[in-house]
Amino acid sequence: MTARRHRSASAWLVLAALALAACAGDERAPEAHVTGATMGTTYSVRVVDPPPGTAIDELSRGIERALEDVNRRMSTWRDDSEISLFNAAPAGEWFAVSEGTAALVAMAGAVSRMSDGAFDVTVGPVVDLWGFGPEPVRVTPPAEGEIAAALARVDHTALESREAPAALRKSEASLAVDLSAIAKGHAVDRVAAVLAQSDIANYLIEVGGELRVAGHNRRGEPWTVAIEDPLAAGRAVHRVLNVSDTAIATSGDYRNFFEYEGRRYSHTIDPRTGWPVSHDLVSVTVLDESAALADALATALLVLGSGAGGELAEQAGVAAYFLVRSGDGVMARWTSAFADREVM
Repeated sequence: MTARRHRSASAWLVLAALALAACAGDERAPEAHVTGATMGTTYSVRVVDPPPGTAIDELSRGIERALEDVNRRMSTWRDDSEISLFNAAPAGEWFAVSEGTAALVAMAGAVSRMSDGAFDVTVGPVVDLWGFGPEPVRVTPPAEGEIAAALARVDHTALESREAPAALRKSEASLAVDLSAIAKGHAVDRVAAVLAQSDIANYLIEVGGELRVAGHNRRGEPWTVAIEDPLAAGRAVHRVLNVSDTAIATSGDYRNFFEYEGRRYSHTIDPRTGWPVSHDLVSVTVLDESAALADALATALLVLGSGAGGELAEQAGVAAYFLVRSGDGVMARWTSAFADREVM
């Protein structure tokens, strides 16, 4: 009886994107680069040709304030965050939160309904049980009874969001919200709002692997973003996208998993069954105006798989790019909305 575990960050796409963005000819527009740590990960903001008089130090402080605000409201690692306090609150009562938190939970609920529960911000107990959360790492699958008990605490329909006055409510006391599958995208959108206030039109924002680009890079061209080849022996580029004025989020099941008795258990958990997904879909990349929505949709489509996920994305007009296992390699599929979004 043997067990083997693999763990890796999912932000290599971003590193490739930044490397590609740095490749330029002799003539380059001015660029400012702001980096730091947030939400247990890192962030990077590249601003090209900022307006005259832009104070980069002040801009950096504005970015830090926006990211800290997201962390203060949505982190489950902080006992005093809005989400942690809501999780500890009794059931059946409206719990006051900020407008941003209420709106993000509402967005998550819309994706849950759209995907028939394939995306669910209450799935934390099952993710933790499988050892893919803050709980100790597992090397063996949990027992059926443990899965059933954890799954009984997962139910996106037991969570409500109210816009005015902004509040959340749960109908089950054991329900706990974890926005980690959408919060980093939301953080990207918050940084984009900070840049917009300074009339900055050309940028690349990355927070923990989620991206948003606008305008052009230093060469005056659309931004170049790499999609990783998920089955390559090392880090390799599958495809380079030329994009502008869009957010990009990728979800994959190929770098965070464990193996037990010849079976592979992915960190991508289906909230409807409590089990890791086991289909042939390796990764999904989604383009959308909202990084938060792209983040959530990529997760939902990965859970659904290439068949149901592809059908849903096409019907809903989601710009999605799927990489599906095919023999020893991968086969690419994409929606018509994806083909329309890329700048050729």
